[in-house]
Amino acid sequence: MKLEQKSQIVDAIAKDLAEYPNVYITDISGFTVATVNDLRRLCFRRDIKLKVVKNTLLKRAMEQSSVDYSDLYKTLEGSTSIMLSTVGNAPARLIKEFRGKNKKPFLKAAFIEECAYFGDEQLEALCNIKSREELIGDIVALLQSPAKNVISALQSGKNKLAGIVKTLSEKE
Repeated sequence: MKLEQKSQIVDAIAKDLAEYPNVYITDISGFTVATVNDLRRLCFRRDIKLKVVKNTLLKRAMEQSSVDYSDLYKTLEGSTSIMLSTVGNAPARLIKEFRGKNKKPFLKAAFIEECAYFGDEQLEALCNIKSREELIGDIVALLQSPAKNVISALQSGKNKLAGIVKTLSEKE
């Protein structure tokens, strides 16, 4: 591969790293073409970008980035593919689901919201991480809960008050 081609690949990877805040480094070695195609289709449906990359080119792209990926450099050994996503837990859930039929992909590392996670044993924890949208939804629900209670109490109170007034008027 010529230096110019490598430079273009590094630039393309760097652009993807800048576009997607969540990066999963995985190992999909040993997959057949059909299995890789199934994984790619599943990634496409869930807005996850899957790329098989050379470790040295990925490292160069990470070095170009404004984000500090230096913790992940030690995982760049052997066969490497990256999964890029805007939602932090989407690739972890996809990997877990895909493992229902396959033994891989293995998770080498993940970089989510400026935090690094290492090893395949972190997969379950990554699946349980809430996305930004889910957290915002939880906060909104918590903020609405007291208001709903007050409104409910006020509405039930007017019915009681009307009932009391009606009862008192009927007594006379």
